[in-house]
Amino acid sequence: MKTQWMIWLAVMGMTIPASAQLVSSHSSSPAIAAPSTVQQGPAGRPVARVNGAVLTDLDLSREEYAIFPYARQHNGKIPPQMEPGIRQGAMQMIIFEELVYQEAQRRQMVVPADKLQKAQIDFRKQFPSPEAYKSMLQGEFHGSEAKLQGKIKRSLLIDQLLKSDVDSKSMATRAEQKAFYDKNAKRFEYPESFAVQTISFIPPQKATPAQLAEARKRAEALLAKAKATKTYEEFGLLAEKHSEDDYRVMMGDHKFVYREQMAAPMVEALLKMQPGQVTDILQVEQIYTIVRLNLHVLPGKAKFDKVQAQIKKEVEQSKTNQIRSALDKKLRQSAKIEVL
Repeated sequence: MKTQWMIWLAVMGMTIPASAQLVSSHSSSPAIAAPSTVQQGPAGRPVARVNGAVLTDLDLSREEYAIFPYARQHNGKIPPQMEPGIRQGAMQMIIFEELVYQEAQRRQMVVPADKLQKAQIDFRKQFPSPEAYKSMLQGEFHGSEAKLQGKIKRSLLIDQLLKSDVDSKSMATRAEQKAFYDKNAKRFEYPESFAVQTISFIPPQKATPAQLAEARKRAEALLAKAKATKTYEEFGLLAEKHSEDDYRVMMGDHKFVYREQMAAPMVEALLKMQPGQVTDILQVEQIYTIVRLNLHVLPGKAKFDKVQAQIKKEVEQSKTNQIRSALDKKLRQSAKIEVL
């Protein structure tokens, strides 16, 4: 799948059907993009030269909108306050990719014929119809399959070199993951918390004594039914029907709430309860609430095995960034780069 979206990275400096557009190579994962409203600049205007190879405004524009895929929510434009930073990042990316491509050529790397053929087939399948594909081919490559194949081959070579020089060296061993866990021990500690559901009755702001009494009356009318519930779902259905707070749409579920964030009367009641039990009516300021305890979690530290997948991803991402940066620096040392 990575190869597939690397192809789009190199090929699509053009207007294409949204259903066939994929995200750029530096994204964390491939995904089909939403309909594009990108407004392209003048076609083919040079913006940089890398050892004589010309990169155009289309290359840059494509990369800018890959970095900021929400342009369609801004009438196809990048917000002015974000544009300089995005443009700088996009320029660095297209220069880096061109350097990688030239290095792959210098090493005389070869794309196997069957891999190239499969990539071409996969690329073509992304278009909604043969007519859409032919329109793209004619408009962007003057109808030349050979020129399109060259773009796809370029993308595959970039992918191939990055796999050998970056991805293969970015794998995190268990020892590296454990070292990260030990070094960042505080990150994996968690405080005491309670998983709760609530049914709350809320009088108006600046409520009169009569309005407060009415809110409590509503709570008292439901208390017996709440206490009679045996499951999360039963209590949740009551919350959906009767609760007056925003959590009613989530079956009254607050998930986990840190002890320090809870009102004293609620903590006092919950400390005396077992999971599945329901409190009496609790008053927190002017709100009357009934609480179901789902789980009481004492303070502790997540075990390594529970967070290993998260750590592996973070360590590998850090290594990838470092190795890519080092590769970029190395390739730039002997390159002639002109930003126009």
